[in-house]
Amino acid sequence: MERTRVAKVEDVTLARRGEQVIGTLHLTPHHIIFSHIPSLPDSAPPATPARPKELWITYPIISFCTYRPAPAASRQPSQIRLRCRDFAFVCFYFANESKARDVYESIRLWTCKVGRIEKLYAFTYQPPPPERELNGWEVYNPLKEWARQGVTDRDGHGWRISRINVDYGFSPTYPALIPIPSTISDNTLNYAGRYRSRARVPALTYLHPVNNCSITRSSQPLVGVRQHRSIQDEKLLAAIFSTSRSERPLATCSPPNLERESSNASPVGESSVQPLGDITNTEELENEILAFRGESDSKQQIYGAQQQNLIVDARPTVNAFAMQAVGLGSENMDNYKFATKAYLGIDNIHVMRDSLNKVIDALKDSDVTPLGPNRDQLARSGWLKHISGILDGAGLIARQVGLQHSHVLIHCSDGWDRTGQLSALSQICLDPYYRTMEGFMVLVEKDWLSFGHMFRHRSGHLNSEKWFQIENERIGGDATRGFGESGGAGKAIENAFLSAKGFFNRDNTSRDSLPDSDGEMQSYDSENPGARKPSSAPRSVVSEKEITKVKETSPVFHQFLDATYQLLYQYPTRFEFNERFLRRLLYHLYSCQYGTFLYNNEKERVESKAKDRTRSVWDYFLARREQFLNPKYDAVIDDHKRGSERLIFPRLTEVRWWSEAFGRTDAEMNGTRSGSTPSIYRESSSTERTPVLTGIETADQTTTTGTAATEPTSSASADMAAVTSGISSLAFHKSKENGEDTRTMGQMEVEMQ
Repeated sequence: MERTRVAKVEDVTLARRGEQVIGTLHLTPHHIIFSHIPSLPDSAPPATPARPKELWITYPIISFCTYRPAPAASRQPSQIRLRCRDFAFVCFYFANESKARDVYESIRLWTCKVGRIEKLYAFTYQPPPPERELNGWEVYNPLKEWARQGVTDRDGHGWRISRINVDYGFSPTYPALIPIPSTISDNTLNYAGRYRSRARVPALTYLHPVNNCSITRSSQPLVGVRQHRSIQDEKLLAAIFSTSRSERPLATCSPPNLERESSNASPVGESSVQPLGDITNTEELENEILAFRGESDSKQQIYGAQQQNLIVDARPTVNAFAMQAVGLGSENMDNYKFATKAYLGIDNIHVMRDSLNKVIDALKDSDVTPLGPNRDQLARSGWLKHISGILDGAGLIARQVGLQHSHVLIHCSDGWDRTGQLSALSQICLDPYYRTMEGFMVLVEKDWLSFGHMFRHRSGHLNSEKWFQIENERIGGDATRGFGESGGAGKAIENAFLSAKGFFNRDNTSRDSLPDSDGEMQSYDSENPGARKPSSAPRSVVSEKEITKVKETSPVFHQFLDATYQLLYQYPTRFEFNERFLRRLLYHLYSCQYGTFLYNNEKERVESKAKDRTRSVWDYFLARREQFLNPKYDAVIDDHKRGSERLIFPRLTEVRWWSEAFGRTDAEMNGTRSGSTPSIYRESSSTERTPVLTGIETADQTTTTGTAATEPTSSASADMAAVTSGISSLAFHKSKENGEDTRTMGQMEVEMQ
């Protein structure tokens, strides 16, 4: 109890949604507990004792805390306002200012001074009897799941399981078992790993049982300004796209007036790219470079004829090109003539974090007022636009695999944020198994936990002093807006190239070394990216105490759950689990009660012995299975019966606010629905509808167009029709029904920071 200045405070007033109750506040090492005796209804028998009600708040779920002392010479009480990651907003009022300050300091110390993951609640949690008999860690067995898909140790449908990473020496952020084409040797894979960021090579994540077409995932290639190439990477991708042949090849179309895109000569042979060193924050680097480019840069896209197989770069085109300046980038399609590349235009983690902050701004007074959220602020947040973009990309991938009988490779920057979203959602669209409760658990384990996602960094489990403030003085900077990101374009480019200098001049040349940095570049302080950390800082302090890097936090997994909710809402009979299942999973993402979401990759979980020392979050759901079952679920799969088809595809016109996740009613978030106008566009007439696809590139033909400010002309419409006739699944929105904004393929929206 060394951190608790006060363990119990009587006569505390709790305000929530404009209602107030008086009770007792308890502070434990892992929870804030508020208990009160509710008033009995008049109809209750006189002798009926009132049962106390309790509100439990775990420290890691606190996302912002404000302490406001009582003004001098005023009778107003002191107050502590909490904003939680599950979108609960509460305010505590104290008559005694001294006790209020002690409570604030205790909360801050318990929340921010944990120092190590191993001190979180998951490592002391004792499950109740229903959970005690279960072992959710056994839900996912990679060999069993690959066998279900038809992939075996030796040769299954042209695939085998490589054990090159069994000790995590090949790629520390990848799973121990990596499915690759049977024709690719581990030696070839080893060389190919030198060409992909963090050695996250193209690897199988899903094999379609009907046509044997695949979804593979990877990180970005190390192309750079010199247009490096890797024969081994090209051989690997060619083998992946040759594991099956489409029975119904796509028709090739050639839009008129195509211009051949000039390309730099690429050296033949193995890539001579620099090793990655220990840089870990490529999203941050991408953001800084884009900030410098500014609005003056021409936002051009490319499109061309669709080929049989597809490389999906989830980033906006300009983001991918900008990363070439620091040795990264996107595939040069002159070297991958067996595929087409599509840029999806999904923004990075910083844009998504800012979007959620804007949603919170619309909800942040939920503790002291019963009023609904500001609908204009909700619309301006862009949250639904981002969810629609992710769903649109997943729909594109699902159509390519399920309908067009094609292979798809997905990547973004490091291949563990946008890539995870697109990969998992497209599999939900393709495979009914992943729409069962067990299948969804397997999907999360495979595509998020095994293939790696930075849960510890994105979720901010160890919290930060920046999220605590006294009165109006913020500790450590702005708590919601950028954290020291100001400084203009000149500062941004200076930071970008300083980062690039550090990127190419590392003492430790390991591609995946993450010592001390925990997700950010070691050479630069998170508060001032242009300033070097003192070299005299004792390494023991860094290694023994971990902190949350605020710029690394982002609601990536939250967006995946939100997008899954959209599919569940649109197809209520096709999912075995209900909306509450997703909502409770979002809560436990932040609760730190279970060990499932505490680490960034499989290697960290193995080294920390998480399966022996913590419980799996699936214990919680399996012990209460009946609570999370969907009564409307229909397990029958029949492609000849409408509504029972194997495949489902997102309907973007029905994207809506997941009101339950934000702690609001449907009426408050979505309003009164009328007609068929999609809520995302009805809420704000100024919201522009941006196609998810911002560019298509092939080796043979490309074209670039400027940003369109008007509706396409008849010739442009004809060109678009020619393109879409060959890419029937790309989900371009050409119709002006319901007042939708029609955009040409050259239209692209990139949010600059």
